[in-house]
Amino acid sequence: MLEIMKAVLANAEDLGFVHATSWKQAYRGIVPQTFLDQLTSESRATFFRKAISISQHEFYGAYLKGKPVGMMSIGHSRDKDASEDTAEISAIYCIADVWGTGCGRQLMDFAVNHLKKHAYHTISLWVFEENRRARKFYEKYGYTFDGTKEQSDISGKQMTEMRYIYQL
Repeated sequence: MLEIMKAVLANAEDLGFVHATSWKQAYRGIVPQTFLDQLTSESRATFFRKAISISQHEFYGAYLKGKPVGMMSIGHSRDKDASEDTAEISAIYCIADVWGTGCGRQLMDFAVNHLKKHAYHTISLWVFEENRRARKFYEKYGYTFDGTKEQSDISGKQMTEMRYIYQL
């Protein structure tokens, strides 16, 4: 069973480790390797120290036997077309060591329950179209693709992101 707790500045290193590690594992062959090679736990920890201080989203760390294995960020949807009762999961990651053990499911359950308590009725999230593993996870949980796509550039590669929606 995971211990999921709200992140404070002291957890930035843990979030940075999980974020950098999970990106290198999950996005190999999807995101350009040059981009993945420059991701470090230290650089991501610096990002999270700032984000925890200024973001309107809340950050959470997931720990297994005291070791960081997952993280997520949740809050009000940043989408321009979002209604007041739409939340967003802007990040949800587990390191490969715990893939298939329920880490993602426990984080998702936590997010859904937390957001429901805060009077949200819909949750959105964005996922790379090429990330079939994550899309399968979201679809199995009950998320559906709402037809909205956006393009982003990562190290010269055009990436398509798809918006998935979950009704609470």
